[in-house]
Amino acid sequence: MTAYAIGNLHPKPVLDEEVFTYMERIQDTLDPFGGHFLVHGAPAREVREGTWPGAVVIIGFPTYEGARGWYDSEAYQALIPLRTRHMAGDVLLIDGVPEGYRAAATGAALRAASRSAAQ
Repeated sequence: MTAYAIGNLHPKPVLDEEVFTYMERIQDTLDPFGGHFLVHGAPAREVREGTWPGAVVIIGFPTYEGARGWYDSEAYQALIPLRTRHMAGDVLLIDGVPEGYRAAATGAALRAASRSAAQ
């Protein structure tokens, strides 16, 4: 099952040289784990609900183990301070959904579980 690293980053108006170095080197840390950028530093075009400060980064991986392996790798751990010294943000590792996933089936299962718990 696929997995994703998602970042909500808050870059400063003028990026530091270390951030450029981070950006130039990150792909080499992703390659051994099959990671690839789906979204890289894009501000939201439209915020339809709530607020969304910052820039979005989404990196796809073939598996959760790959995503975790990348984040915990010595190569990526060495790069993290180049970003975090100059921009705040949040980073998540999450599972994707399996092939053929249907939200309606999940909703029905949760409804049934809720009814059983209430009895």
